[in-house]
Amino acid sequence: MASGGLQLLGFVLAFLGWIGIIISTAMPQWKMASYAGDNIVTAQALYEGLWMSCAMQSTGQIQCKVYDSLLKLESSLQATRALMVAAILLGLVAIFVSVTGMKCMKCMEDDQVKKMRMAVFGGVIFITAGLAALVATSWYGNRVAQAFYDPYTPVNTRFEFGSALFIGWAAASLAILGGAFLCCSCPRRETSYPPSRSYPKNAPSTGKDYV
Repeated sequence: MASGGLQLLGFVLAFLGWIGIIISTAMPQWKMASYAGDNIVTAQALYEGLWMSCAMQSTGQIQCKVYDSLLKLESSLQATRALMVAAILLGLVAIFVSVTGMKCMKCMEDDQVKKMRMAVFGGVIFITAGLAALVATSWYGNRVAQAFYDPYTPVNTRFEFGSALFIGWAAASLAILGGAFLCCSCPRRETSYPPSRSYPKNAPSTGKDYV
């Protein structure tokens, strides 16, 4: 019963992490303009994401522009896109596989060992998806930090971490943690012992035996 609760907890955490990965991928706030110079411009806030760049006016109006061509983008941005999309697809596969192996589901009830192995396999896929998202967000964040501290980068073109990065880090951690909990439901190998031999009992002597 305890393993079933741990399995359910792992699935819920991994599922929430997968939802967070989708939200992080769709958000345009992967990096935001830093106003660290002397001339502070408060009329607008600039954001850049994986798919578009946005500018928010002081009136609250937001204008976004989708990137024109995929080939004109930096290779690092293309790789980040690919990793995040791969994490989403892997998470979708992990959901179907894990649901099949959940103890609360009636699928594959005739073979509990295979059923638990399906849950473990789903946990491994969740961990892979979380690692892909973690690598993508960390790589993107590292490039933002390098450009920020580069002395040759103009002050008015420096960017800081956006909220999508923090959501991506949290979501990747949840997916990895949930997948680890699912892997804890791995069936243990039971040691099989040979059946004990039964020896016939000697009948009690009645004293009537003759030689």
